[in-house]
Amino acid sequence: MTRTARFALDPAFTVGTVDPRLFGSFVEHLGRCVYTGIFEPDHPTADEAGLRQDVLELVRELGVTAIRYPGGNFVSGYKWEDSVGPAEERPRRLDLAWRTTESNRFGLSEYIAFLKKVGPQAEPMMAVNLGTRGVAEAIELQEYANHPAGTELSDRRIAHGDKDPFGIRLWCLGNEMDGPWQTGHKTAEEYGRLAAETARAMRQIDQRIELVACGSSGQGMDTFAEWEAKVLQETYDLVDYISLHAYYEEHDGDRDSFLASAVDMESFIENVVATCDHVGARLKSKKKINLSFDEWNVWYMSRTDAEVSALDWPQAPRLLEDVYSVTDAVVFGSLLIALLRHADRVTVACLAQLVNVIAPIMTEPGGPAWRQTTFFPFAAASRFGRGEVLDVRVSGPTYDTKRHGTADLLHATAVRAEDGTVTVFAVNRSQTDSLPLEVILHGMELSEVAEHSVLADADPDARNTLAEPERVAPHAGTGTTIEDGTLKATLEPLSWNVIRLG
Repeated sequence: MTRTARFALDPAFTVGTVDPRLFGSFVEHLGRCVYTGIFEPDHPTADEAGLRQDVLELVRELGVTAIRYPGGNFVSGYKWEDSVGPAEERPRRLDLAWRTTESNRFGLSEYIAFLKKVGPQAEPMMAVNLGTRGVAEAIELQEYANHPAGTELSDRRIAHGDKDPFGIRLWCLGNEMDGPWQTGHKTAEEYGRLAAETARAMRQIDQRIELVACGSSGQGMDTFAEWEAKVLQETYDLVDYISLHAYYEEHDGDRDSFLASAVDMESFIENVVATCDHVGARLKSKKKINLSFDEWNVWYMSRTDAEVSALDWPQAPRLLEDVYSVTDAVVFGSLLIALLRHADRVTVACLAQLVNVIAPIMTEPGGPAWRQTTFFPFAAASRFGRGEVLDVRVSGPTYDTKRHGTADLLHATAVRAEDGTVTVFAVNRSQTDSLPLEVILHGMELSEVAEHSVLADADPDARNTLAEPERVAPHAGTGTTIEDGTLKATLEPLSWNVIRLG
């Protein structure tokens, strides 16, 4: 390949400021995400609360912010009362979503304690059950969690050992209610009315909370866009966000299409924005609804139905434990780029999930914890993707895909920090060829390349496993320079790149 990919950066042309919540994650009572994931009282590293300290260290390194809980599909059968009070007295329940048995040993208080140990950046994002429950249960949970004292529910929390309110500000009004697989699935009209009633009641308790309405579970849903329009017609003045969920996998060996998955993600975002703004215009509202992309990842969903249907109500089985390759990590990094490129409207995003279940962190019961290949792009983006997203418009070589049409070989964005430093995040989608890159730097005093980190491998299917937990790791790129105000680099085939400029 001889053609060069190019773009220009200028601090006068920006997309928006990155909200720290863009680097959120997700803990669902599913598989081993909670039990033997973040919580394993008998583990050698467990603290007094039963939390695995080796996992806590990796979660901090990953840099996650808002952590959504307790689901996911799980929430549509969730009785919050089961998850509070003395652990030994909590009931065991069947979880219809994943055909497992839930012990409730880890519950609401443990979740809040986990967030505190992750650090001050870890914010609760709580989902309420609008599948099998409704308005009353939502406001009861809110009162238990957030009211200081002096009512039966707030005093019950205090009696359970939590004197201080949990201060949950960000709430999801159900989960994937458009999906026929969801317990308590509803039509858009049914859900819109229920979400509006719930939002109105929750705001009567506290006007300061932020609420996420359920959008479509994917752009491919038959009801996509019509669902958002009908839901927002009922809830527009009552909610702050509408949700998006998207997962990507390689189909039938079509790796070229898989590598261009972010083309679909960006289209999804832009179509939801258009729908939101259309409803706002119709309502003659000056308010803008932002997007909560609160489930996204690479997930080999084609294997999931068989896994789940074979279960006979076990507790915390190995489920959805995808082991990610270098190729998966490059696609994953491209999805992060897509989110950053839309930071003006995507202000919450949650990587699904955090540990073991389609996750960047894996554990072995009683054994070690390690980083999957997808760990590295997320950790780098969370650390260096803070500030103003600069407008990036790529000119360069393209290629054709079966699923997504024509796609750029280069997928890129750039973020300018408060101190003036700039980080370029770039993916080369070519499986075979290096890609020359030139970035013209306007109006910025940037003279050196502080770092060029590359995630790539001679074996695009290489993975980190229990046997080889450090098989894949980023390495330093070579030959990257700034000359006469132009960044010049060569991107390795099938690679995720972080280029820091100072």
